[in-house]
Amino acid sequence: MSIMSREEFGYAAAGIANRLKEERWLTLTGLLGFALAAFCAGWMLFKGGYVAPDGDVSKALSFNAALGLFLLSTALLVPFAAMGKKSRVFFRWSYIVLALYAYFAETVQHMRGVNPRFVKDGTPFDYIIGALFAIDAVLLVVCYMFFAAYFFRKKAYVKHPELVAAIRYAMIGVMLSFAAGIWISVLQSRFTGSEGNVIWLHGFGFHALQALPLAAWLLRQKWNAGIWRRGVLHITGCAYILGLIAIGWQTWLGRSVFEWDVLPILACGCFLLALAPGALLFRQTTSAAARRMGIDQAS
Repeated sequence: MSIMSREEFGYAAAGIANRLKEERWLTLTGLLGFALAAFCAGWMLFKGGYVAPDGDVSKALSFNAALGLFLLSTALLVPFAAMGKKSRVFFRWSYIVLALYAYFAETVQHMRGVNPRFVKDGTPFDYIIGALFAIDAVLLVVCYMFFAAYFFRKKAYVKHPELVAAIRYAMIGVMLSFAAGIWISVLQSRFTGSEGNVIWLHGFGFHALQALPLAAWLLRQKWNAGIWRRGVLHITGCAYILGLIAIGWQTWLGRSVFEWDVLPILACGCFLLALAPGALLFRQTTSAAARRMGIDQAS
C-alpha cells in the first residue's frame, strides 16, 4: 500500500471540484437542497416542526438534505457514465426539473400543514400537488434507471473499470432504495407489520452511492496490486448489497432491524465488511497527512 501525500490530497480535491463544475447546474440544485434544509431547521427553531393538521417540517428538512446529497453524488458520477451529449443534457435537465418540483412539494406543503405524500381532507390544490408529486417520484425513478443503465455498458467500464464496477453495485443499491420508496407509497406509510420500518432500507440503499465509489477510489489510490484490489472491490460491493437484502427481508417480516436476530446481525456484519477497507484506508491517509503537517510545523 502507498500513503497519499498532501499534494495528492490537493489534486484529488481539485478533481472533485472539476467533476462538480462539469455538472454545475445539477450541483447547484443539490446545494439548494441543503439551503432548504437549513431554512427548515430555522423554521423549526422558531416555530417547531409540527404544522396542523398534518404537516411536519422535520420531514421536509430530512427530505431536502437527502435529495441534495443524492444530487451532488450523482453530479460527481455523471462524467464517468460515458453518455452522449444529448443523453447527458436530457438526463441533467429532466432531473433538475423533477428535483425542483420535489423540493417545492415537500417544503411548501409541510409548511402549509399538509403531508404531500398522503393528503387527508385537503383542498383540490393539495390533491393536485399530491398527485403530481406521485408522478414526479415515478419519473425520478425512471430517469435514474436511464442514467444507471449507462454504467452497465462496455464503453463506461473500459474507461474506468474499477470505479465503474463499484458504481454498478451502488446503482443496484439505489434501485433497491427506489423499490423501498415504492413500498412506502403502496403501504401509505413507512411502517409495516408490528415493528418493521421501510425507511432503513430506503436510506441505506441511497448511501451506497457515496460509500462504494469512495471505497473504490481509496483502493485505487493506495493499493497497487490490481488483482487484489479488484477482489476487495467486489467483496465490498457484494457485502453491501447482501446487507441491504437482509434489511429488506427483516422489514418484510414486519420486524425491527434493531432486533438481536439473525438477519439484523447479518446485515450489520455485511455493512462492516463493506465499509472496513475504505474506512481503514481513509484513516491511514488522514493519519499520514496529520503527521506530515506536524513535521512541517515543527520544521
